[in-house]
Amino acid sequence: MNFADKVALVTGGASGIGLATAQTMAGFGADVLIADINADAGEKAAAEIRAKGGKAEFVRLDVTDKASIKSVRDHVLGTKGRLDVLCNVAGWGHIQPFVDNDDAFIAKVMALNLNGPIELIRAFFPSMIEKKTGKIVNVASDAGRVGSLGESVYSAAKGGLIAFTKALAREGARFNINVNAICPGPTDTPLLKSEPEKFLEAFLKVIPMRRFGKAQEVADGIVFMASNRADYITGQVLSVNGGITMVG
Repeated sequence: MNFADKVALVTGGASGIGLATAQTMAGFGADVLIADINADAGEKAAAEIRAKGGKAEFVRLDVTDKASIKSVRDHVLGTKGRLDVLCNVAGWGHIQPFVDNDDAFIAKVMALNLNGPIELIRAFFPSMIEKKTGKIVNVASDAGRVGSLGESVYSAAKGGLIAFTKALAREGARFNINVNAICPGPTDTPLLKSEPEKFLEAFLKVIPMRRFGKAQEVADGIVFMASNRADYITGQVLSVNGGITMVG
């Protein structure tokens, strides 16, 4: 895979799957913008990539804030002139019965997992149309494909992101813009580790491979979909999940 001369923006790029994605793309020659709300971690991640000879810059982004999204768009297009690859990796969820979800919880889940990615794509899509090229990879979840106990609103948000991905792929195809989704299963990230031990044990029991995914394994799927090797793939959903779901 070759990302030389490609400008890539990765949300949630300061940790977990986003960090692994940014590091991998930089390793293949991309000029990576690590977009995250955590400035300290983001600056550190970008510095480590540069120390290894890669190209990386941190940009602070709150995907729930339209003004923040506009600021990042203006910075990227103003300094780089274009965006070739957009990876919507940032997301958030917490296992909780639906009857316990309050307004703030629902709003946060929807903003981070559906509304934010839509607004970020809306910010950059016109420039991709103008250049007649682009790769967009949305990180959804198997919860959005089959539902997940205790994650009703999260499942709805990720299911919406999957549907949005497919619909946008139809609009983007004529402009040589590929739009695909990656659906991780339970992955060994800080977010997963924040859940109670009893839930982690339950997850392991239903994963055929009997282990959690690694951030790098999910990142490999994202990077493939963003690469030249996926030029004829669009509107598709790839699960990286150790077999926890097998959706036809």
